[in-house]
Amino acid sequence: MSLFRKKSLSDILAQAAESEKGLKRTLGAASLVALGIGAIIGAGLFVRTAAAAGQAAGPGVTLSFIVAAVGCAFAGLCYAEFAAMIPIAGSAYAYSYVTMGELIAWIIGWALIMEYALGAATVSIAWSEYLNRLLGGAIPYAWCHSPLESFTDAAGVHQQGIINLPALFILLVLTLLLIKGTQESAMVNSIIVFIKVAIVLIFIAVGWQFIKPENHTPYLIPANTPPVIDQAGKVIADYSGWNKHGWGGVLGGAAIVFFAFIGFDAVSTAAQEAKNPKRDMPIGILGSLVVCTILYILFGHVLTGVASWKDFVDPAKGREASVAYAIATYMHGYGWLATSVTVAILAGFSSVILVMLMGQSRVFYTMSTDGLLPKTFSDLHPKFRTPYKSNVILFVFVGAFAAFVPGSVAGDLTSFGTLFAFVLVSIGVWILRVKAPDIERPFRAPIAPVVSVLGAVICFVMIISLDKNTLITAFGWMILGLIVYFLYSRHHSKLKTPGEILPHAKDFE
Repeated sequence: MSLFRKKSLSDILAQAAESEKGLKRTLGAASLVALGIGAIIGAGLFVRTAAAAGQAAGPGVTLSFIVAAVGCAFAGLCYAEFAAMIPIAGSAYAYSYVTMGELIAWIIGWALIMEYALGAATVSIAWSEYLNRLLGGAIPYAWCHSPLESFTDAAGVHQQGIINLPALFILLVLTLLLIKGTQESAMVNSIIVFIKVAIVLIFIAVGWQFIKPENHTPYLIPANTPPVIDQAGKVIADYSGWNKHGWGGVLGGAAIVFFAFIGFDAVSTAAQEAKNPKRDMPIGILGSLVVCTILYILFGHVLTGVASWKDFVDPAKGREASVAYAIATYMHGYGWLATSVTVAILAGFSSVILVMLMGQSRVFYTMSTDGLLPKTFSDLHPKFRTPYKSNVILFVFVGAFAAFVPGSVAGDLTSFGTLFAFVLVSIGVWILRVKAPDIERPFRAPIAPVVSVLGAVICFVMIISLDKNTLITAFGWMILGLIVYFLYSRHHSKLKTPGEILPHAKDFE
């Protein structure tokens, strides 16, 4: 049995039509752009910007956004080519199954768990932080933080986290919503996007007048910056590493803020609901990427100009709920803005979590119908016709991370999973150009060899710029995925015997 057995394009389209014929093509280009913006703008912008500034890039976080955006642009062009050519659900997993074979498809599918599932966990943790900020810190530290987090307050009292209950709560509510099968119209999504974009624009417009030039000098963290130690003597920031200061810090910051761009690829999961996927999918993917990149650069410039990057070093101070902190501390007279920002961000985070959980359940569903995961993941509710068992399993898995793992750890793992998928998708486009040059491509990534290579290289550089512990954990996760594949998935695959290979499986040989 070949590890690289492939599904054909004609058969995977037929399978999608048979299993999801209830989906209606109602989304136009504008709706897809709004969907992308709705999925992108969330915890990455409002939380990870401050984390990147305080840990590695300083005011140079704006440059980190540019580096991350360039990598995403190359990957986005590759996604756009695939999405227009193979307009079905399953995203990168489905593309790789057709082009590179089952093992690579499994690896990408396993990596996507880190993107969508851990992404949902990270955003739910950010949701918890903002909720506590809105409530004036009414939730005790122990009940809204991971047991792996602790700090010593100004009074010298040691605070130790136990479980993040608010994060668990929002995940439960949204999981129940997904099980019931709520259908969000394009109009509702557009309203949410309007609110989130309006908040970002208001903060940029109002905050611009509070920018202090000295906060942008020096623009990059100096190499001789001493480590930051909290009152308990614990080192909370060390800038000695190559990716913690200077231009190396910009790359390190890019790996952190890359999380802010996660979501544009989620547009590809709506391919079967696009009115004209051959034209609208590239517009949706690349259009949402362009809009968000511009907003991110302006946002990072204002945030690090209003508050010094040093304010974002300590998670117990400015890094958590950084926007509200900057407004309350340095933009006096705009307390109303801090409150409205927090309320609207909570709503925005909720939509991001919902999209992430939906995307993950769709990937699980597709992998299950291919036999690579147990049938449980594709079992539909008898009344609501939703993959309810998959939703419940997801809640347990995502909830465990949200309740017991710090947001920074889950966020970096999410970045790894996405970057890894982007590397393989970028390579996949070039492989398909070589092996099947005559297949119709409604959208073609320009100068494919250059775009594919640069997309893969830049995303790979951002992977190795991640924290060493994150890389070790991610490596362990991928090894676990290979074990699952060889012990279960390979033997249960619908393509496990030559006689079961779909009739057009040689389309991409």
